[in-house]
Amino acid sequence: MRSLVIVLGDQLDATSSAFDDFDPGRDLVWMAEVREESTHVWSSRIRIALFLAAMRHHAVALRSMGRRVDYVRLGDAGNAGSLAGELRRALARWKPARVLMTAPGDWRVLKALRSAASSAGYAIEVRDDRHFFCTVREFSALAEGSRSLRMEPFYRQMRRRRDVLMNGDEPVGDRWNFDAENQRPFPPGGPGFLPERLRVEPDDLTREVLTLVEREFPDHPGTLSDFDWPVTREQALLALDRFITDRLPEFGQWQDAMWPETPWLWHAQLSAAMNLKLLGAREVVARAEQAWRDGHAPLASVEGFIRQVLGWREYVRGVYWTRMPTLASGNALGAEGTLPGFYWTGETEMACLADALRQTLRLGYAHHIQRLMVTGLFALLLGVRPDRVHAWYLAVYVDAVEWVELPNTLGMSQFADGGQMTSKPYVASGKYIERMSSGRHCARCPYRPDLRTGPDACPFTTLYWDFLLRHRSRFSTHPRLGAQVRHLEHLSDTEVQAVRGQARQLRERCFTS
Repeated sequence: MRSLVIVLGDQLDATSSAFDDFDPGRDLVWMAEVREESTHVWSSRIRIALFLAAMRHHAVALRSMGRRVDYVRLGDAGNAGSLAGELRRALARWKPARVLMTAPGDWRVLKALRSAASSAGYAIEVRDDRHFFCTVREFSALAEGSRSLRMEPFYRQMRRRRDVLMNGDEPVGDRWNFDAENQRPFPPGGPGFLPERLRVEPDDLTREVLTLVEREFPDHPGTLSDFDWPVTREQALLALDRFITDRLPEFGQWQDAMWPETPWLWHAQLSAAMNLKLLGAREVVARAEQAWRDGHAPLASVEGFIRQVLGWREYVRGVYWTRMPTLASGNALGAEGTLPGFYWTGETEMACLADALRQTLRLGYAHHIQRLMVTGLFALLLGVRPDRVHAWYLAVYVDAVEWVELPNTLGMSQFADGGQMTSKPYVASGKYIERMSSGRHCARCPYRPDLRTGPDACPFTTLYWDFLLRHRSRFSTHPRLGAQVRHLEHLSDTEVQAVRGQARQLRERCFTS
């Protein structure tokens, strides 16, 4: 055998760089289901099922293309339980001349595979992942010499370099950013008509996986009763078509809005398929841009969507691979609390938090404002240790692969890197949630977002003021957060002590829940 080609669960692209010179007569694809990838964090059943179902369908597709596949299933006799252990077994079994792969999305996995290969006398050839617009080397060159490369200048460079939404060297519409149009709450009547999302009925192969996950991971969080995610390239393309046609035109203005018990709204729901590599970032961006050029979607919506893919998604990947492994241990604000137990059950009186948590556990999904400004915000204000927040996000969301999840959680959500990614912590009181949910979450909640102390005070609001008090010296002269900190000057000593006392009681309850 000439080549053993490693294909991981988030590399389900038959045209990836690992196959550039693939010879069906001399090369072999190696894929493995192992328990460790579901237990190194307490992965939800829906996340486990998505990865395994997509992997099994991809193996079928590769074989239909005439490629030989050595596929190890979870229940196979002798399964070593880890990717490293299974790779060692595969190398002993096949004795290839070389081992190669496309760059993975997890630093831990790359380290383990390299160590396993080295112990067997191999060096893995790691090829660039063409799924992305920007290589890690390009990102490193852009960031060189600066303490922090912010997303906005990076995004503009990507637009120019890839000629996306450009008119020569200037952005179409003469603006780079349409956030002012893209941050609206819903009107009092709510989102109104919402187009139906694509629901994929599980086929026999997927149902086999669902049965396996129920049997092998019965104590893991979440449920499989609503499993309907795309698990093949063809299904993912249908989901892309549905988004471009039905939801992209309204996506922009409502992308930050929330509404109780309404999970999908106008969002794309494509990140899972993209992170599994069932969809390519280039084709997704091209389809969105073409929708604007065809007059199907307004520029503000298209720019807002492309900003998430070409801008933020590419940016966090660069941050991850240029700052690991130190990025994972960041804790700039010194948070040491435990994650409240209700993050795994959704059982809390806070209506906005309960809605986001229950939805997450049932569907494996929440949109970016629910993640950043509800679940993430509460953990930040409460003072949960960032690596515990990271482990939860990696465990529960179907689109969670570490290269994208860890920087988003530790850098953007928890400010654990001290401001290398974002210029300020994303902190707000319950009033923000009231505004972005048009008051509907708060109307269903026993707490009032305008109160910071007392039995009816919103925990978000209490903890927000306590956060400012705890970090007053750090942020008092901050160019963006300083104005919020200066509001503390209007609090009397009695009010300060009341806020601190109530926040302390909240922590005691949450950390022991």
